Amino acid sequence: MEKHVIIVAGGVGKRMQSEIPKQFLNVAGKPVLIHTFEGLINYSKDIKITLVLPEPYIDFWRSLCKRFAFEVDHKVVEGGQTRFDSVKNGLEEIQNGSLVAIHDGVRPLVSKETLNRVFIKAEETGNAIPAVKINEALRKINDDTSFSVNRREYRLIQTPQCFHAELIKKAYQQDFKEEFIDDATVVEAMGIKLNLIEGNRENIKITRRGDIKIAEVFLK
Repeated sequence: MEKHVIIVAGGVGKRMQSEIPKQFLNVAGKPVLIHTFEGLINYSKDIKITLVLPEPYIDFWRSLCKRFAFEVDHKVVEGGQTRFDSVKNGLEEIQNGSLVAIHDGVRPLVSKETLNRVFIKAEETGNAIPAVKINEALRKINDDTSFSVNRREYRLIQTPQCFHAELIKKAYQQDFKEEFIDDATVVEAMGIKLNLIEGNRENIKITRRGDIKIAEVFLK
């Protein structure tokens, strides 16, 4: 099946407290978003990529591509007011009969092995969600008290989350709900069983300034 990736890069830098959205910040000499593209292309040059950006930053992205001589072929789609809307816009570019992986633009460290597992499992079963085990102790907060929970019963969820195109496009025809925190929860709302596969621990989401330092270590 043909492989597509939708890169969702709609952040505006609030948690990073930066004038420049985090997907454009330089890490190890290049914008985060270029590193994210390169991770996908290093896995397979045949992947078709659609980038979803806030409209005010589309021209800025094109100027960065020129500045860094970045010539990877891709489509650029205008995002919506929420991540849900942005993914829905990106899905309009995807044809049925293909696999589509939806990836956070600020996850530049997804491994080839994770990508391979995601596409293989999704082709076999209809969906694949990368996840990693939790090493730290967990406690659940209940008002002014807390209690320990079994960390073996929990996983940290990553992207790219991969689906048969028909499945994910149908899922995004639903009305938005607050519990739709990622693509997996949108599909799960239709009663579909999710298939967790092994992710890679380095595949962090760059959200705060400390994450940039961590990413730089791995990218260098």
